[in-house]
Amino acid sequence: MSVWRLVKLNFGRTPVHFGEVGIGIEKTGERVKSDTLFSAWITAYARLFGKDEVEHLLTRFLSSPPVRMSSTFVYRRYQDTNKNYQDIYYLPRPLQFPPNYPDEDLSFFKSYKKLKYLPLPVWQRWYQGKGFTESDREQLETETKGKSNGCLWQQGTFDYGKAYQSHKVPRISVDRTTQATNLYHTGLVQFQWESTDNGIQNLAGLYFLLEFPEEDSQLESNLKAALHLLGEDGLGGERSTGAGRFEVESFEELPEQWQKLLEFPSTSSYRCLLSLLWENEASKLTALMNGGENIGYEILERGGWVFSPFSGRQSRRQMVRMFAEGSVFAGVPEGTLADVTPPSFQAHSIYRNGIGLSLPIQVKTASKDNTKEAS
Repeated sequence: MSVWRLVKLNFGRTPVHFGEVGIGIEKTGERVKSDTLFSAWITAYARLFGKDEVEHLLTRFLSSPPVRMSSTFVYRRYQDTNKNYQDIYYLPRPLQFPPNYPDEDLSFFKSYKKLKYLPLPVWQRWYQGKGFTESDREQLETETKGKSNGCLWQQGTFDYGKAYQSHKVPRISVDRTTQATNLYHTGLVQFQWESTDNGIQNLAGLYFLLEFPEEDSQLESNLKAALHLLGEDGLGGERSTGAGRFEVESFEELPEQWQKLLEFPSTSSYRCLLSLLWENEASKLTALMNGGENIGYEILERGGWVFSPFSGRQSRRQMVRMFAEGSVFAGVPEGTLADVTPPSFQAHSIYRNGIGLSLPIQVKTASKDNTKEAS
């Protein structure tokens, strides 16, 4: 029986810079994808336990992954009517419509399309529960006019952007030869926080999920230690200025509300990706695509630079294309590590994590009979 963990990262007042392929340093994302998290985490693991130990761990990933990890996603903290803090966990909206989604959606599709992430209760109701309802239609129509106040609004469906603020800071580069200066800007993200009598209270941050195929206390302990080291070093770019540092707020068993997602007793074979996915076996790709028009996916190009504690060289990794979070497949997406070692890099192999982590869902299918069953 697999073992799941929920890990929360608290960045406090520390800004972050998460670059992406295709955007300049003046822009930044608010979260880190699973391949970037894996690379940073394994680098910290190598620094802590040495080259032999990390090579042994990577060998395990190549044969049978000892753990699967999701990308990081945003959580936001708020006070309920009893003044108790509650967390809203946002999940990527699956790239297929939920059951009962109407064919005529012109009156609210603009609001629906903006929902890149859904609060956990809404995600569960739409894709593991009774599906899209007439009330959802009415609230999205109202939201299009800027007046929503129903249960979608109360559950934070439209408040994803309140978890953080983006800003730019000026930087100056100096030419080593001519001493000429050049002004540029760097994009940073600050997660929401507030002052309290005891310091500050973080009101947002990042979380991710881990799935161990079986209990492995030694690996879990080592990963915890490496994650704490990564928190001291920082995650993402601009670490030399202190960006990206975090504290591991929790590394715990899944709360009850998350357990229900795993226990979903659906007869549907559809799965929603919570991580990036890379698959190099044609037969497995064919199996994932068997859902026809009921599947949906997005492909991302992933590149970047090699950061190795065992080599002083700077090299670009080979580019790979991976399926994005929210992609919907027929069957369980397994995935594997992608070898992205540059041809001229001889120190050791470089990998990108394309091992998939997914949850079971039901979607609006082409068959009317199936759609009625899902409702």
